[in-house]
Amino acid sequence: MSMSNADPAPATRTARPQKTRRWRDIGLLAVLFAFVIAGLASLAYATGWEETKIQLARITWVQIGILLFLSLVNYLFRAARWHMFTRCLGLPTTLIQDTRHFIGGFAMSVTPARVGELIRMRWLRRETGWAFERTAPLVLMDRASDLAAMAIILAIGLSFGTGGIAFALPVATLALGAAYVVTRPQLLAAITTFAYRGTGLFPRLFARVRAAARSLDAFTTAPAITGALGLGLIGWAAEGYAFHLLLVWMGADIGVFMALTIFTFSTLAGGLTGAPGGVGGAEAAMIALLSLEGIPLEVSVPATAIIRITTLWFAIGLGLAVFALAERLSNRTASAQES
Repeated sequence: MSMSNADPAPATRTARPQKTRRWRDIGLLAVLFAFVIAGLASLAYATGWEETKIQLARITWVQIGILLFLSLVNYLFRAARWHMFTRCLGLPTTLIQDTRHFIGGFAMSVTPARVGELIRMRWLRRETGWAFERTAPLVLMDRASDLAAMAIILAIGLSFGTGGIAFALPVATLALGAAYVVTRPQLLAAITTFAYRGTGLFPRLFARVRAAARSLDAFTTAPAITGALGLGLIGWAAEGYAFHLLLVWMGADIGVFMALTIFTFSTLAGGLTGAPGGVGGAEAAMIALLSLEGIPLEVSVPATAIIRITTLWFAIGLGLAVFALAERLSNRTASAQES
């Protein structure tokens, strides 16, 4: 058998599992979306469809467009932060490349703890030749920056908002603490070593985390930290402000700071559940907190549905739209480098 006849087989075997995983992820996405919609629909039915329909009728397509635009602001500012991180690390990528990778990774947001977003590392490996160990700090810094920005927004909301959320301060403290650990190379390496010695499990994974921890020094300069916080604050505040606008349009103005606090706390709480995309936990927290502010279910349920569709599900939709392009371009680049 000639080499030309034998070569396609490995590529075909590799492509098939990847295609299968992609359809499996899309199936998971559809199931999660169906469960969320079914749960919210049940609540709407319990409180009376007529009241819910009246609240939904308050929202125009122009207003939906504004909500989507504010969500897009969040994604683009965080994509700019991702590009800034690649510059700190020394990766030879452009802003267009990094934006494509960052947005395309949203397609995997429904995986538990969003680990599927590590697909960005695969695209970087194909296009730059950098191994996972060298690019892993990007993920750590991205998560840490999100946690820090959201913790600061929570603290601001608690300081200037009326009322308060009992568990917001501990959650904010936990988020800031996690962000601090992730951005301290020596501390993270020590914790990783301690965790491995205590469990004895996943030696390769722990070794990769230690290697990534040693590369974090490039991100600990004052300009990098300040820039990351600034971009993250603007991004997440844009989505929180969208939630405030939505409540105002539905006749349930609780103040911009309380709206920011509820949106941010619910997003963090959903993430802490470990559920894919925080689905279920974030919605439950949002409805419960709005109820504590005196917002009736016929308002809080449709408001929660709309804001989650225009934030989380909009991001996933954009990710799915960009995913195929990112895969195709990364494969093309990898093939060009091999030839």
